[in-house]
Amino acid sequence: MMEKTELRELVGLLEERLRVIGDGDLRERDPDGHLAQLRESSEAITAFHADRRGGIPPRLNHFLENCSYEKALDWARDALAQD
Repeated sequence: MMEKTELRELVGLLEERLRVIGDGDLRERDPDGHLAQLRESSEAITAFHADRRGGIPPRLNHFLENCSYEKALDWARDALAQD
């Protein structure tokens, strides 16, 4: 199982990606900047996944491999809520 700190980090990365996606003002004002931020946040998630691939539970790994980031976020939040 992943450490709580790792899960919190992943949740933060996934939430940041959603924040960027939802930033309509930036998208309208600076489409290239918006795309750059989206790429940066996606690459951070990919790097997180690559660095921890061996220790990520199978279901979460499946979501991350398939870029099912909302499902990954739900899974990570649920895992944090347990205990």
